[in-house]
Amino acid sequence: MSSLGRSSIRPYRGVYPVVPTIFADNGQVDLEGQKRAIDFMIDAGSDGLCILANFSEQFLLTDSERETVMRTVLDHVAGRVPVIVTTSHFSTDICAERSKRAQEAGAAMVMIMPPFFGATLRVAEAGIYEFFRRVSDAISIPIMIQDAPMAGTALSPAFLARMAREIAQVSYFKIEVAGTAGKLRELIALGGDAIEGPWDGEEAITLMADLDAGATGAMTGGGFPDGIRQIIDPYFAGNREGALVAYERWLPLINYENRQCGLSAAKALMKEGGVIRSDFVRHPLQPLHPETRKGLIEIARRLDPLVLRWGL
Repeated sequence: MSSLGRSSIRPYRGVYPVVPTIFADNGQVDLEGQKRAIDFMIDAGSDGLCILANFSEQFLLTDSERETVMRTVLDHVAGRVPVIVTTSHFSTDICAERSKRAQEAGAAMVMIMPPFFGATLRVAEAGIYEFFRRVSDAISIPIMIQDAPMAGTALSPAFLARMAREIAQVSYFKIEVAGTAGKLRELIALGGDAIEGPWDGEEAITLMADLDAGATGAMTGGGFPDGIRQIIDPYFAGNREGALVAYERWLPLINYENRQCGLSAAKALMKEGGVIRSDFVRHPLQPLHPETRKGLIEIARRLDPLVLRWGL
């Protein structure tokens, strides 16, 4: 399933799943497993990839591990698809430095959440604006703002559109909050051509509504990009009915990932299909309950995704 034709140049669009960080059973980063995960995800039709995101367990990696994973992935991808590197940090200077290193290593884009820390430490709009302006000034690749509940920060469509118009590199938006479709519509209406990439997220659980609202990309889990392509490809080709049928078919698995498994879903599927040796998640995260894992695999087998065949 070739994807280079539509994703190798801007505007980036399509399916850009989050790459899980692969660990051995002892908890150490498994770079060979990481490369296999990358190869599978490209073979499964990913238009691009996103690394070091929340679904990559980025909050459980040391700075040194982040750097190693980033450079390993970018070197191994070697330009086959664009790679987005998540560089979020509360510190403006650290986020800017992370973003510069990502660009120098070959990232096509950086994804950044608004600055927050813990349950209560938030930044007002003036500080958020200046944060993204300074990061933008440090790089020459696009910034994707991740608008997700984890940040606990209200980002109005008007404010996001203003940043898109006024801050050079702010041009992509991953919207994954309640009422995403409505927010996407308003963002696109207010931002116009400055909104280069209105994307959805949250494992594509609201993908059809978001496509109808104008989404041009989806950042999903990494276990079944081929399934998400079956929804997006016909939609972009003008076959909404075909997309809807595919969405109905894949939604039980999307829902099971989103509601039951979270970031563990991709690893469990990859291990089941021989892509990786271990589906280890770092403590304090807990492994999937055996019955939950069984339910995930049962639903997936009905759909025959590449992940369950790739490494066998």
